[in-house]
Amino acid sequence: MTLQRTTGFGHAPARDPHHFLVTLPRGPSGDVLVHEVFHEDADGPALDAANLRVVLDLPRWLKIADALEEDFNRRLRVAGMRAGRWKAGANPVARLLGKELVLLVWAIEDAEPSLVPAAVQNWRGLAPEERWWLYTMTAAQTGHHTKRNIGWRKAVRHALTENPVFAAPEAPTTAERRARQRPPAADRDRQSDFFRSDATEQPPYAARIWDTP
Repeated sequence: MTLQRTTGFGHAPARDPHHFLVTLPRGPSGDVLVHEVFHEDADGPALDAANLRVVLDLPRWLKIADALEEDFNRRLRVAGMRAGRWKAGANPVARLLGKELVLLVWAIEDAEPSLVPAAVQNWRGLAPEERWWLYTMTAAQTGHHTKRNIGWRKAVRHALTENPVFAAPEAPTTAERRARQRPPAADRDRQSDFFRSDATEQPPYAARIWDTP
């Protein structure tokens, strides 16, 4: 299979300029910034003023970075795209994956750190379509980074951190892990749709960041 040319986590600039940009600090302190970028040439103060979706402290980010990387890379490989990895500086993320990422970050930005694992587990339990829809509804009302802990942002936090979660399953065997690496054809076709620019967003339904790039 020929891997499609992308940067970061599934971002294909020629196909869809609309994407997200996760900027990680270049040291063990500082905040993580997540912008929604609608045009490739958007940068500087104008981008910060309009499209900064969330600012997250580094300790909370480190609690979700591996889960995000694992989930996104599994689906990128199925879709015939290169896997990504978090690194210091700017990390492009495909449009739909970026919406899912921001949804999880919104859920934990003001949550007690002890509740972050529950948020990750509940986020994993949502279908991608559900994550996209929740992002769209939340962004419409409280999408700017300053509108934290109100309205839909507050509701997302309660929904993902306070809902009951199932106990984590036992670790899979080697055979089970190998079987999961290549899902049935129907699932592969469905997951590849997640990266189309016209994919529907309605339901039914530490980190190694300081490595040299």
